[in-house]
Amino acid sequence: MAKSGDTGGGARPPGMLDVARVAGVSAQTVSRALAGHPNVQEKTRAKVLAAVDQLGYRRNNAARMLSSGRSRTIGVVTLRTSFYSRAAVTSGIEKAAHEAGYAVSAATTASLDTSAIENALSRLADQGVEGIILSVPLIHTSSRIEQLTRSTPTVTIDGSRTDATEVLAIDQVQAARIATRHLLDLGHDTVWHIAGPAEWLESAHRREGWRSALEGAGRAVPPPLEGDWSPASGYRNGLVLARIPDVTAIFVASDEMAFGVIRALHEVGRRVPDEISVVGFDDIELAEYCSPSLTTIAQPFQHMGALAVTHLLRQIDAPGAVPEPRSVEPRLVVRSSTAAAPGRLSWDS
Repeated sequence: MAKSGDTGGGARPPGMLDVARVAGVSAQTVSRALAGHPNVQEKTRAKVLAAVDQLGYRRNNAARMLSSGRSRTIGVVTLRTSFYSRAAVTSGIEKAAHEAGYAVSAATTASLDTSAIENALSRLADQGVEGIILSVPLIHTSSRIEQLTRSTPTVTIDGSRTDATEVLAIDQVQAARIATRHLLDLGHDTVWHIAGPAEWLESAHRREGWRSALEGAGRAVPPPLEGDWSPASGYRNGLVLARIPDVTAIFVASDEMAFGVIRALHEVGRRVPDEISVVGFDDIELAEYCSPSLTTIAQPFQHMGALAVTHLLRQIDAPGAVPEPRSVEPRLVVRSSTAAAPGRLSWDS
């Protein structure tokens, strides 16, 4: 369906002259407004953008690069997965980039191997992106990755870093401590842990925070179990823990695994939270609506994506700026899946 002001029956897509006509300005002014030229008044820019929206005008990226020397495109390296967290981060990036007048080019990778990350970064660099958001948990780096991130402004948002990247991350260690201490404060003698995959940096940091909270409180540290972030892996591990009578509290490294844990406990007849309290990690949208609603650590995924765009554009506009790590404070969201240990009142540990 053509938008109001389209140039006639879909015979050709609207061009810059059509935008100029609708906005009542010259084609040169349209070009400057869309390129973010500082000499264009805001009211004029607003008229141009309104005309662009009315006509459904799409700028030709190749022509834009030729005229300005800039692609107005940022790249995103992300893992090929169906997990909610990855989609939410990407959504935040795309929204913020669009609002800033940038397109987003995504390079997905099926693994966390160094070579796979190198290939994804190379593909984006070859496209002429102005900056890159590295949205994968990079545990190991390489000389090629270091070279690519030095030559192109780069922000990472999973706690990983290279010598040249700016890091935006939630303090995963502190977040895990908060989750574990919440359960200890409810009177549980210790807290069992279902971790994420060992090769993930986030998983390692959450395991570290859980362990340090228990050791700091002088509590026994049970052997951690390992999942793969999926509800199925949480379910399998939940069946194991459900059959250990002394288990009264479980910290699970992701909400999706926690859903599987709660299902397993229910099937075995262990009541949540009356017999076993469960804390997740992420605060995805479904966490509030599972039964019981899930106590969890909130990660503001869309906000992190938008923040990454803001920091990346600052790097693009100010080359040579020294990147600094930026940590976002974790937040515990208490819901119905946690309660005082069976037969006890909660206390401050």
